[in-house]
Amino acid sequence: MSETTLRLFIKLYRSAKLKLRQAGLIPADLTGDWPMTRPMATTTAQPWKRIAWLTLLGTAGSLGLSLGLNYLLLFSDALTPFARSMISAGLLPVIIGLPLFALIGWNRAEIRRYQQELNRSGTYDSLTGCLNGPVFTSMIERRAARRSGPGPRSGAFLVIHPEHLRSINMRFGLEWGDEALRLIVSTIQSSVREEDLIGRIGASMFGVFLAGATEAEAEEIGERIRTRIAQVYFAPKGTEDVLSIKVGGVMLENEMEFSDMFRSAEQHLSDAQDEAGFELTHLNS
Repeated sequence: MSETTLRLFIKLYRSAKLKLRQAGLIPADLTGDWPMTRPMATTTAQPWKRIAWLTLLGTAGSLGLSLGLNYLLLFSDALTPFARSMISAGLLPVIIGLPLFALIGWNRAEIRRYQQELNRSGTYDSLTGCLNGPVFTSMIERRAARRSGPGPRSGAFLVIHPEHLRSINMRFGLEWGDEALRLIVSTIQSSVREEDLIGRIGASMFGVFLAGATEAEAEEIGERIRTRIAQVYFAPKGTEDVLSIKVGGVMLENEMEFSDMFRSAEQHLSDAQDEAGFELTHLNS
């Protein structure tokens, strides 16, 4: 292609590009005389470039090590050709394979650890260690829809709200408010059955799902939680304080949405008196 033809082609390209831009057919981020590649493509290509370089350098290093070892063995008069070949065949896999497979194994262990941390952060509340809200809600709805045996479904849902938490935060600081929440959740976990679910459903509100529990069992567990939390030793900055909670609960007899359970239990929680225990209301549908 001659220089004149090339200039004519560039001129025609610029003219066509200007008309297309004026018509709104070319995005504004495409600038310059020639079409440009999107930054996304360059970013995507970077990891592959690093992998290609690592592959080439690793292969070249292994080849150089093999050639160097065989070169040194070639000039050893004390070794027979068979001994040289056996040393080369046994030593090279150890020198190359041992660090390579150790690195691969370490990387796999790190990936597995990151996956476990990611799964845990997506399932559990980072502060208290109980289930987070979305996971707790999903598990409750699945369990509430599952029949444990013949007859109507049974179970209970408790809502627990710590009292005076705002006062603790104001007097002693947010870190002591967080410590109070951790102590409350730890006490709840030690007061319920192994199959029960505990979740954080608000900044200072927790839910407990008692699958298959009778009304007597639910009342016993609720009272046990209240009593044990009141007995917890809590002394922020050396000043002993009392932890207290309000508990509201509903008995479940049929399948229902989590929002219905929570609304009824929260309403019962608002009606509860500080000195009294708590009562369970029944939800039939």
